[in-house]
Amino acid sequence: MLHIHFTADDMTRVRFAPHPFPVPELHAALLMLGAPHEALLFGRWRGRLLRALPGAAEPLAGLVPGGTAPYFLDVLGGTREEGFALIRSARPEFVRSELERVYAGQGPVPPWIRALHDGDADAWGTLDRAQRTAYETVLAPVWPLVQDLHRAEFTRYALTAAEQGLAAALTTVAPGSRLRDGVWEWPAGPAGREVRLDGRGLVLLPTFHWRGAPLVQDLPDRPVVLTYPAGRGVPLAPDIRGEGGGLAAALGRTRTEVLHALTEPRTTTELARRTGISNATASAHAAALRTAGLITTTRTGRSVQHEQTPLGRLWACVPPPDSVRGIAGAERAGTTRQHGADN
Repeated sequence: MLHIHFTADDMTRVRFAPHPFPVPELHAALLMLGAPHEALLFGRWRGRLLRALPGAAEPLAGLVPGGTAPYFLDVLGGTREEGFALIRSARPEFVRSELERVYAGQGPVPPWIRALHDGDADAWGTLDRAQRTAYETVLAPVWPLVQDLHRAEFTRYALTAAEQGLAAALTTVAPGSRLRDGVWEWPAGPAGREVRLDGRGLVLLPTFHWRGAPLVQDLPDRPVVLTYPAGRGVPLAPDIRGEGGGLAAALGRTRTEVLHALTEPRTTTELARRTGISNATASAHAAALRTAGLITTTRTGRSVQHEQTPLGRLWACVPPPDSVRGIAGAERAGTTRQHGADN
């Protein structure tokens, strides 16, 4: 169980990260990439990304022998560049001591890690290239979705804090936890971990990749940062090259066409016309997609309008079936011919 000890001052210094931080989210994703658990849900995602990761990212595995990462990687930074710069600015003695800590009893040390321990500029270049490569492959494709999910989590926390108070907001972050006598108890946290804020305050940072126990950044003279798994995490993007036809196999061909047709908001009539189905069929498929959380439906007067959710946009990132492309092309051609006739 994780215990976080608050002083009276700390109660006024709890902050929720105003936006996601690219480097911590990248590191959470990389931890999930190497985690052996949740193979049923994350197995295909993990296998696909491991196949896609270029060789330039491979040195990153050397930083986490035995699954333990050095603390000089624990940075925030509002942008990717700021985060990488903070890592690079770590004090040399801090880098050395952390590499020695994570490699204690772990066997042979890779040559580039030895060079990083010595402060070699080329080794830092290796780390920088590896992190940038990993970011572009793992995080960049889903970063807009991570931002959407963070805004939703931020709003949920803020509303709970405003309506029910800090204690309720904290326990909403971690269902099953409790705050009593100035101690926040996390049943799912690392066993026996005691974190004392001692007036430094606490930053709550949701992560949408890591699904394990909360990650604690507890460095001297800094606010403690608690990175916790939020909601259901980032939905796994479908792989159209996977078994069974990917997206179409999961949703069915017509429903896949309907989802792809909603790259912009459409009424039921517009959706039916674009996909070549009846209004009743379009309405039924929209209802199924809405139940799955892939689209939302808004009523205005007597008409309704459907559009993709962030989850729907992620699922729709794969190429649409040929029939949708054909319909879209025909519509564009028809529009061009009509404009030509009008002129």
